Amino acid sequence: TILTAAFLCLFGMTENHAQNIQNNKIMEKLKLTQEWDKTFPKSDKVNHSKVTFVNRYGITLAADLYVPQTTAGSKLPAIAVSGPFGAVKEQASGLYAQTLAERGFLTIAFDPSFTGESAGKPRYVASPDINTEDFSAAVDYLATRPDVDAERIGIVGICGWGGMAINAAAIDTRIKATVASTMYDMTRVTANGYFDSEDSAEKRMEKRRALNARRTQDFKEGTYALAGGVIDPLPEDAPRFVKDYHAYYKTERGYHPRSLNSNHGWNATSSLSFLNMPILAYAHEIESAVFIIHGEKAHSRYFSEDAFKKLKGDNKKLMIVPEASHVDLYDNRKKIPFDQISDFFRKYLQNE
Repeated sequence: TILTAAFLCLFGMTENHAQNIQNNKIMEKLKLTQEWDKTFPKSDKVNHSKVTFVNRYGITLAADLYVPQTTAGSKLPAIAVSGPFGAVKEQASGLYAQTLAERGFLTIAFDPSFTGESAGKPRYVASPDINTEDFSAAVDYLATRPDVDAERIGIVGICGWGGMAINAAAIDTRIKATVASTMYDMTRVTANGYFDSEDSAEKRMEKRRALNARRTQDFKEGTYALAGGVIDPLPEDAPRFVKDYHAYYKTERGYHPRSLNSNHGWNATSSLSFLNMPILAYAHEIESAVFIIHGEKAHSRYFSEDAFKKLKGDNKKLMIVPEASHVDLYDNRKKIPFDQISDFFRKYLQNE
């Protein structure tokens, strides 16, 4: 009968749902480095460990967990951190996470899908969709920890992950507060070039043709061409911001062997999806708190200022750090406004 068929269909869906939940708990076993291999010193005020969790696409993500030593058994506000674009959790995101943990927040710094110690093949792929999902997967993990208050979760995105963080805030209502530091809108710069200097259908078509030709070649060769990391050695006429990137990624200051920017860069065809999927389309609908921070001297400052114009409501804030460059907000403790970031999270991650 129709009723019986409907019952069987519902029963089957229930079984499948239960199986899907079980599958989500099956994580790829990752080989995680146990020694301290960060570009910043280890704090004696927090406890550090490695954790893993799975995103909605079944990719296992690796993260460093930082827990304040004085928690008194209470449920803590929590923050997930990622970025910059082409970096790993042992670099700037780990510094942010550890510093915020020193200030009383339970934090994780995670490697996005396909990069660092996280899983995902092919390697070194970026995706506006999957990388936004990575933030939500971090929220999944934090919200289900017994020592975290699920109603007090925030995120921090640095550089290209600042744009991803704002995009995540637009889709994930569990995120109560978002910080975007020295933000890049990777979809805008890919489609339009720096300062929108290539914002034309003709220029975008040139990029599409070149990238799709690369796809064909990659398929023929059975491998994926990499776009190259930060240029090294530097040409004498390199722009100031390229020199800044070199000073971070290619020197002892910020070099890391797993960092794409420190080495051979992204899968070249990753740019295709960024050409076609603007990530800030619904930023004006974000109801939760957003704090955008950028350096006064940063070449990328316009990304943050334009993103801020899209935001609505009185819980949005823009801070321009005097004399700071783009890269200063990666690791320059004298420039990164950790006091203001902490105050922002304390205000908006309060118990309601």
